Order: sequence, then structure tokens, then C-alpha cells
Amino acid sequence: MGKSVKKELQNRKITKPNFIYNVLGWAWKTFVAKKYNVHYTLNANIKKEKGPFIFISNHASRLDYIFTGIPALPKRMNFVAGYNEFYRSHLTGVFKLLKVIPKRNFTPDSYTLREVNRVIKSGGNIMIFPEGMSSISGANQPVAIGTGKFLKHYKLPVYVSVIKGGYLTSPKYNLKDRCGKVEVVIDKLFTPEQLSALNPQEIEDIVNKAIYHDDYAWNKIQKNVYDIGLDGAKDLEDLLFWCPKCGKQHVMKSEGNKLYCTECGNGMTIDSTYAMTPLDDSCVIPETQTAWFNMQREVIKKEVQDENFVLTEKVKLGVLPSEGMLKNQATSIVVGEGVLRLDRKGLAFNGVKDGKEFNFFIDSASLPTYGMCTDLSRFYTFYEGDFYEFYPQNRVVEKFFLATEELHRLNGGKWQDFKFEK
Repeated sequence: MGKSVKKELQNRKITKPNFIYNVLGWAWKTFVAKKYNVHYTLNANIKKEKGPFIFISNHASRLDYIFTGIPALPKRMNFVAGYNEFYRSHLTGVFKLLKVIPKRNFTPDSYTLREVNRVIKSGGNIMIFPEGMSSISGANQPVAIGTGKFLKHYKLPVYVSVIKGGYLTSPKYNLKDRCGKVEVVIDKLFTPEQLSALNPQEIEDIVNKAIYHDDYAWNKIQKNVYDIGLDGAKDLEDLLFWCPKCGKQHVMKSEGNKLYCTECGNGMTIDSTYAMTPLDDSCVIPETQTAWFNMQREVIKKEVQDENFVLTEKVKLGVLPSEGMLKNQATSIVVGEGVLRLDRKGLAFNGVKDGKEFNFFIDSASLPTYGMCTDLSRFYTFYEGDFYEFYPQNRVVEKFFLATEELHRLNGGKWQDFKFEK
């Protein structure tokens, strides 16, 4: 019989990383940072901090632990990562070596707080990405609920990094490496005294503004070149599914470096700087991909205001294994199928799991968003502490995200949009 990862994680007591952290860190600095052309601007010297600290950053890509870990060396940090990632065989070794702390994303997790307490009491440092998930669009989402309360509770010095270009090296719609240039800017965000004087909401507002970054708007000015190859728009329709000209949804199609509407012909090509060029003078193309994404959100925001709004989709249901690890970079094992229904009240799953009828419901106010392990082919949530991943029949993942987020906000959920002009 295989080992139970769940039981092992429950019993694991996280300690500060040992010297192996520095060995790996210097290797990443020598080889990985060079590959991705990473440049650092240190407006605050985190290396000189004498006591424990918390380091936060925007979450641009799957390589952010390298981008943020290097500038603090030889300081060691305990990173916080998604609970479900600890079940993936290719990550388990490095997670153990680096003493990474698991966290169930977008839901309270007492184990995480217990282990953070343990590390801080022993004099260790914590590294978190408060958005809870790497960027889907190329720009930030608001930080997870409770970020301000978390930082205020510990009253430790807080450092911040802003990663620029990280998303462009590995966009969510296509995980192929696209090396170019990455800039990382480090600042000190809070002193303990400042945290004491602010309330949790004020802290969250400051954090949101400090880490906000739009890679597409940034590179429209910088014009850094990324190796997008001959299929740079591949699967972009998973992210940008709405046509800005005819207004129809799920009509976009990618071919090579081109994205176009199958209904009206509206479209564009992207180049190695991610600049978009309309196919002809009749095309309606937003200034950047982020602008397109934000316009698409506004369309869905209006759509969910209809009392009769309903979004349904046939899905396969994935769970984490009760024994053993996930291999071949899998994110779950499929154990059932059913129908997801999202309406003004919340999200319902009705189907089968392990050959038996299985249903659950999460009210909208309790469901701010979902998690996404890899790309826009699937998404997950937690219900009663258990992980459930959905594999849709159609390319509707991003619409589920947008509709769920806007329904949460419409119904008075705590995870509201930014208060500042983006």
C-alpha cells in the first residue's frame, strides 16, 4: 500500500530550511536567473534584516519562487504553496528540502497558521504570494481575504517585490517557456510600528496597490523581446473568449500567432513583444491583452446581474489520491463526472464520485474564486476541506472564473475589486 500524503502533511512539523536551501539558491542564481535574463533593483536590502521578516510578492508565474528567493540569499525563507501541489511527485522532493508550508487556497487553513507560527517562533522568515495563485491575465487580482489580518497579527517587517515580465515568460494560457527579460524590484513595505497603526483593511489596500503590475502595459513601453515562437497565440482563446467587435462569446480561435473571431473575422496577430496588430482596418482590437481581458470581465459582470443567470457545464471530477503521489505532472485523478451549475445563489455539482451519487453546493458569498493548477484547461475548489478539480467538456474555464468572482462581489462577498485606479 502507498503512503497517505494527507496524513503525512497533517503530521509534518515544518522547520527552517537548512544549508541545502542556499545550495539550490545559488544554483538557480547561476543557471535559471541567467536563462530568464533576471535583473534586480534593491531599493531595500532584505539581507541586512536582523530578525524574522515576511516577504510578499505579486505572483506572475510558476518560477516566482526562484525570482524572489535569489535576492534574499543567503537569507532563507519558508515559502507557502498550494496544498494540492504537495501531491505531485515532481515537486515533493524540492518542497521537503526547502521546508515549504502547504496552504489550501481561498479557504481558511489552521494547519498553515500553526506551521507559520512554528517557523516564526524559531526565528525563521516567511515568503507568501498573497494573491493565492499565479496571474491568469498578466495582471493582478486582489489579495486573498485575510491578508491584512495575517500581516497585522505578526507585526514583523514586511518586504515586497514586484515581478515584471514573469507572466510573459510563461502565460497562463500556454505554459511553453518564452524567455525574454524579467525585472524584480524589492522594497520595504511595512515596519512593525506601521502595521500596529493600521487596520487589516488598510493594510490590504496598501498591499494591493504596492504589488499591482500589468505585464502587457509594462512591455508596451519596454518593448522587451520574448521567444514566443511560431505559435505564440496558441490556446489564447481559452483566456480571451469574447470578441470586441461582434460581442459574441466562445467564438475566438487561435492559429500560430493569430487570434480571430470565427463569426465576424475580427482578429489580430501578436509579435515577440506581445504587441497586437489588427488583421485589417475593420478590426476592433483593445490596446493590450489585459485591456481586452478587463473589457471581457465587464461583459460578464453585466451578464450575472440578470436574476436568471445560469452557467452549466458537463465536467469530469478529479480528486487527490488517498494513497501515493500524482505522477507525470498530473494534478488530480478522475473519479467521477457530473454537471456544474453556477447561478445567482452559488455553485452546485451534481453527479457521481467513485460510482456513487455525489452532490455539493457552495454559496456565492463563500466562493470568491477558484484555483488553477496549470493552464486554463481545468480548475479546482475546496469543499469541506477536500480538493475537487473540474475538467470541463468545453473551453469555459475563464468564464466560470469571471462569473463566479463577479457573483461573489454582487452578493456582498468579502473579496471585492481594487479600490484604486488600475
